[in-house]
Amino acid sequence: MTTDSKTIPATLIAGDGIGPEIVESVTEILDTVGAPFVWDRQLAGMAGVDAVNDPLPKQTIESIRRTGLALKGPLTTPVGGGFKSINVTLRQEFGLFANLRPTKTIIPGGRFDDIDLVLFRENLEGYYAAMEHYIPVGDDPKGIALSSGFNSRAECRRIVKFAFEYAVKNNRKTVTIVHKANILKLLTGLFLEEGRKVAEEYKGRIEFNERIVDACAMQLVINPWQFDVIVTTNLFGDILSDLTAGLVGGLGMAPGANIGEKAAVFEAVHGSAPDIAGKGIANPLALLLAAVMMLRHVNRNDLADRIDAGIKKVITNGTVRTKDLGGNATTKDLTAALKQAVA
Repeated sequence: MTTDSKTIPATLIAGDGIGPEIVESVTEILDTVGAPFVWDRQLAGMAGVDAVNDPLPKQTIESIRRTGLALKGPLTTPVGGGFKSINVTLRQEFGLFANLRPTKTIIPGGRFDDIDLVLFRENLEGYYAAMEHYIPVGDDPKGIALSSGFNSRAECRRIVKFAFEYAVKNNRKTVTIVHKANILKLLTGLFLEEGRKVAEEYKGRIEFNERIVDACAMQLVINPWQFDVIVTTNLFGDILSDLTAGLVGGLGMAPGANIGEKAAVFEAVHGSAPDIAGKGIANPLALLLAAVMMLRHVNRNDLADRIDAGIKKVITNGTVRTKDLGGNATTKDLTAALKQAVA
């Protein structure tokens, strides 16, 4: 994306639970730095169900199709009622094949300092695109549960290439391909096979190594500094990205981007936290970090750097932190401190 025009249309979804509170905080901070986004506010999640009995209204989909860019608060998929996962529907609707989740130490003095790694998760295939059914055993109609996922050669190649391209553009040194090809020889063997071919194309520019997923999980908690860029399949990526978030203080610090060729959707990785909704104590940092990724996506690194520096200043200083970060600040307190830091 370019910055030819001064303003950039983008879809804004407040979401459920703490969503509206943290979205308000983040948009205030973006306004303070003069971010170029012109918001088209749309509904999804329970707010969509309440308004038009649809967790992902057509109007919201049309808005994202028009803008190609969205920032969304956490959404609740209604239980029952035949509603599909909103996130899965968005990924499929817009072909958002790459889930990008960076992990960076912001709060000093934790279990791990100086963590700076990025995980790429394939977003459309694997076990999350599974076809499932039961097989009866005797008089039990659900005696066996069967699930079959799939990986395509084209998609394996596309996600690995995306990770290597990111590494080149962002001066990263190493890409680690994570798999389980020793057991799931075909399903993740194909991923590893394509990954190795892509790695050959970047030889001499980007180092490459590979890890079996269980060994990778262990190594991430023993010596996370050995990892730089990780690329893996859908299920493994979901699990490992929560693990990496735990290295730097949890999901309250975990932003995510879902990127395709026609659209990009930025979000906090955490859920809607209905238990603390309306109490004014939610931590907006994960969504703010997602907005920073969004600024980088539209080539406004200048503004992204300003917000990054402001977050570092406020959080390192340590006087204004929300409860989940060990402080007593409200969402508004933290927002005010961040606005002051980036002004």
